[in-house]
Amino acid sequence: MATSPALDPEHSQPAPLGLDVAGIENWAHRFDLLSDANRLRLLVCLHHTPDQNVTELSTTVGMTATAASHALRQLRHQGWVTASKSGRIVRYRLADETIHRLLHWIGATHASEPSPL
Repeated sequence: MATSPALDPEHSQPAPLGLDVAGIENWAHRFDLLSDANRLRLLVCLHHTPDQNVTELSTTVGMTATAASHALRQLRHQGWVTASKSGRIVRYRLADETIHRLLHWIGATHASEPSPL
């Protein structure tokens, strides 16, 4: 029967120090929100052209207005988007700088920038 090698105390101690449980839980939740293609599409649209309303966003990404509104509510609750109301129209824009940078990293552009080839 094979036996496991003894743990090397020098190498086993640093591992728990790298486990920031609160940070890991936060990132797991953030990645969970990003795992939905519709929410990611909405974020990319808002990144490209800020200040869109639910009707504009839902048409662009091919969702119902109700589904887009629900997804935007989740993103707003997380602090990723903000909403401003003008009369009956609510316009959304990105609010989280980390998400903004992440969208750039995956290739999202702003309306004033050329699209990557």
